[in-house]
Amino acid sequence: MSILQSLSITSIRNIQQAALKLSPGVNLLHGENGSGKTSVLESIHLLATGRSFRTSKPGTLISETEPSALVVAELSNGHQIGLTRSRRKGHQLNMDSEKQRNWDKVARELPVQVLDANSFLLLDGGPKARRRFLDWGAFHVEPLFVDQWRKTRKCIANRNLLLRKSSPDPDQLRAWDLQLCKASGAVDMARSNYFNCFVPIFDQVYESLSASSPNVLSLSYYRGWDGDQELSEVLRHSEITDKKYGATQCGPHRADLVVKAGSRLAIETLSRGQQKILVSALKIAQGVLLSQALDR
Repeated sequence: MSILQSLSITSIRNIQQAALKLSPGVNLLHGENGSGKTSVLESIHLLATGRSFRTSKPGTLISETEPSALVVAELSNGHQIGLTRSRRKGHQLNMDSEKQRNWDKVARELPVQVLDANSFLLLDGGPKARRRFLDWGAFHVEPLFVDQWRKTRKCIANRNLLLRKSSPDPDQLRAWDLQLCKASGAVDMARSNYFNCFVPIFDQVYESLSASSPNVLSLSYYRGWDGDQELSEVLRHSEITDKKYGATQCGPHRADLVVKAGSRLAIETLSRGQQKILVSALKIAQGVLLSQALDR
């Protein structure tokens, strides 16, 4: 992980051209409404993740009259990262002039967190948002996590293709089950290790932000299948149901982070103001843990 030293933005929304020198500490962006403050943050997020935190349509990021957009960053450790986003040709990501096939290296150099209205999805959204939150942390802290995570996705996709057939080949199904169980065990271990490190830090952060709150919060990790059973056994028992729906019902893709206030889900108990404190604590705790893990 490094620090942004400079940022160059070309043709992102209403920013035709901007060059920023950044402080190694806190940077404060200020200006009139519509001056491009959020677009600067969006450019950083786009460079670090390949996505916008404002829209799922990447084409809308590019200035209306331009065919492409460009974001370039120089980091404190000497690396340079550049991203070109074109309307017709997709994107090209480079790190030190070397083309990148994916965002793995860049994401490790530029871990970004966004705290905005969408952050409430951690409480009122489905498991996907909380699973993504958990996986962000595991990706940065557990080195082997992402490779095993990709293997589970491949196994589940191929297993689901078989399940949708009228007569799935049982030998092929068993073969994918075997690979899925092996990769899932590694993913579960990485998530569990990360979660166990995360909880005490979250408790400290939350207590510091809500010292007067009477709510006793608890976090628990659900791995995506019964904790008392092996995944191989669960898959075997759920095979009829899986064939009925044409999809794998249990596995790491069903994992969740359960947030409770007392005996009820936090979203059912806390006021909107209390939810803001909780979501902020979750995000801050992730940053603290990442800083500790990387000794920075």
